[in-house]
Amino acid sequence: MSALSDDTPPASSDPVGEVIVDWYSRAARDLPWRAPRTGPWAVLVSEVMLQQTPVARVEPVWRAWLERWPTPAALAAASPAEVIRAWGKLGYPRRALRLREAAVALVERHGGVVPAGVAQLEALPGVGTYTARAVSCFGHGRRQPVVDTNVRRVVARLVHGRAEAAPARAADLPDVAALAPEDDARAVRFSVAVMELGALVCVAGTPRCGVCPVRDRCAWRLSGSPASEGPPRRVQKFAGTDRQVRGRLLDVLRAAHEPVEADALVPAWDDAVQRSRCLDSLLVDGLVVQTGDGRFSLPS
Repeated sequence: MSALSDDTPPASSDPVGEVIVDWYSRAARDLPWRAPRTGPWAVLVSEVMLQQTPVARVEPVWRAWLERWPTPAALAAASPAEVIRAWGKLGYPRRALRLREAAVALVERHGGVVPAGVAQLEALPGVGTYTARAVSCFGHGRRQPVVDTNVRRVVARLVHGRAEAAPARAADLPDVAALAPEDDARAVRFSVAVMELGALVCVAGTPRCGVCPVRDRCAWRLSGSPASEGPPRRVQKFAGTDRQVRGRLLDVLRAAHEPVEADALVPAWDDAVQRSRCLDSLLVDGLVVQTGDGRFSLPS
């Protein structure tokens, strides 16, 4: 029986965190970075790739990346151009460079081993509080509250009776920690389970309350599901943005085997002003370099 069908089990008297963990055992997506014995390096790579990027786009790149660079040392030895090419169309390609920088730091500071401590992980290039806690929890099995947008939305509705999560706040971590089961192993599983609940059921806009395993405990639902008091959510467009132009320019350089003249970038985007602005931003970000004779390429 699928936990996402309308034939959900009757309400349980177990603590909320236990109910969510049990639901996860039935409803979890089969994602490769959640497989048993997935190491902290593979988890770190997945977490960086999944930032603002759908799972379906990440999975094939994640598999290919780990086959090519199965350890931090392997990635640290790669050139920036190699990692930018391997990143493909995942978007936000500076993440590729930051992940390589993190790999270099892991080799230099930790002997090529991904540490378990949150503070040590946060000290790595490009690794923030969320990613550090995710790697500590999912990669090392340490009890950690892990808070992303999905988790914050679940807590906002379940605990605080709000339709949508407010901006990130200091209470987010203790709010999530208070829901976790007492058993450490179950608490680790809860951290991914509550994230999955927000991704599949307690979604933004129109949540699937009819199939929620904790609908009988939800403060928002019990208060009549009041509408959000904040401004309406804006859908982020992509077409015509600098992000799209930057991607087009990088596509040209990924396909080139040697530096290209500026004219070779013209077909990527018609608007010369926007094209020049985006090329400048790629140079500033270190994703593109200019040769002494004025041509452009990926960094070596």
